[in-house]
Amino acid sequence: MTRVWEWNRPVTVREVLEDLQKERSIAYTTVMTVLDNLHQKGWVRREAEGRAYRYEAVSTRAAYSAALMNEAWSTSDNPAAALVAFFGMMSPEQRQALRDAVRMVQIDDPGSAGTPQETEESEAAAAPERAPERTSEAGREEEPGAGSGGTGR
Repeated sequence: MTRVWEWNRPVTVREVLEDLQKERSIAYTTVMTVLDNLHQKGWVRREAEGRAYRYEAVSTRAAYSAALMNEAWSTSDNPAAALVAFFGMMSPEQRQALRDAVRMVQIDDPGSAGTPQETEESEAAAAPERAPERTSEAGREEEPGAGSGGTGR
């Protein structure tokens, strides 16, 4: 699928084969079988062109990635915890991309956007910059992750 997505147009078995052969040796029949399997599974559509077929992706790579994320999230026994763990794995650039995506969805569906404060809170919850700091009973800030009975600094 990666090669079909990279070409971003209908491709022949020969084109994919020649592209793959730049990296490794592979048989024409192997590429043909894989593309046929992808067609049988509904991942690509094909159109006859002479004695060959041209294969085209049914959906984009982004749509495929979104479907995978949705499937993983929806099958979790604790979706909120799964999201928190996922957001915790994100780089600062990915968290910014998430913030941008949330804003885009809110622009597309203004009826779903809450108050400005709710929007800020949802963005902060969706992509925290760092762990929240805790304040000890003495009023000093503790390091993130330091427990109330721990040694702190």
